[in-house]
Amino acid sequence: MSHALETIAAMARRTWTVTWRRPVVLTFSLGQPLVWMLFFGFLFHRFPLAGLPAGTSYIDFLAPGVSAMTVLFGASQAGIGWIRDLQTGFLPRLLNTPASPGAILAGKLLADVVRLLLQAAAVLVLAVLLGADVHLAPAPFAAGVLCLALFAAAFSCLSCAVALRARAQESMATFVHLVNMPLLFTSTALVPHRDMPGWLAAAARVNPLSLTVDAWRGALLLGQTPSPLAVALLALLAAALFLLALGGMRAAASLY
Repeated sequence: MSHALETIAAMARRTWTVTWRRPVVLTFSLGQPLVWMLFFGFLFHRFPLAGLPAGTSYIDFLAPGVSAMTVLFGASQAGIGWIRDLQTGFLPRLLNTPASPGAILAGKLLADVVRLLLQAAAVLVLAVLLGADVHLAPAPFAAGVLCLALFAAAFSCLSCAVALRARAQESMATFVHLVNMPLLFTSTALVPHRDMPGWLAAAARVNPLSLTVDAWRGALLLGQTPSPLAVALLALLAAALFLLALGGMRAAASLY
C-alpha cells in the first residue's frame, strides 16, 4: 500500500511539474472558456430563462456551464503528454518497472483532476466578477465539486486511453474536436432543456456533460444537493474509463 501511495504521489508531482514547465495545454484549456464566458455572457444577457427562479440572469445560468466546460476541454487534452512520453520511451520504461500501472494512472489522474478543478474555480471567480450570483452552501457545493471531479477523471481517462492507442498528436487533436464540440452543443451548458428542440433535449438528457452541469448548476444556483443517481452514474463512468485507460497502458507496455 505504501509503495502504491508513493507511486501516486511521484506521478502527481511529475505531472504538475510538466504542466508548469509546458503550460500550453493549461493556457488553451483555460483561455477558450474564459472567452466564451465573456462573449456569450454579454451576447445573451437578455436571454429569457424558463424553469429557474425569478431574477436569475443568463450569466448566472452560464457560469456553472462554462465552469464545467473548462473541465471538459482540459480533460480531453490530458493524454497529450503521454504521447510525448511514449515517443521518448519514458512511459514504456516506467510501465516495465515494479510500479503498479494502476498507481501510475491514479497519480496522473490526481494531478489532472486537481488542475481541472482549479481551472473551473478560476472561471467561476471570473463569472462572479462579471456579475454572476452563486450560492456556496457547504453540502451542495461539496457534492457538486465531487461531480465535477468524477467527470474530470472520466474524460481524462478517455483522453489517456485514446492517446495510448493513437500515439500521435495529430490524432489527439482530431479526438479533442470530435468529442468537445458535440458534447458541448448537445448539453445544457449553454441552454436549458426547455429551450431546446425535442431531439436535442433528448440527446442532452443522456449527455454526461449535462449530468455534470445540472448537478453543478443546481448546487450553485439553487443550493440543491446532486441526486445520488447522478453521482453514481458519473462514478460508474469514471470507473469504466479508468479500466479502459489501464488496459491501454498494459497494451502499450507489451509493445516495448
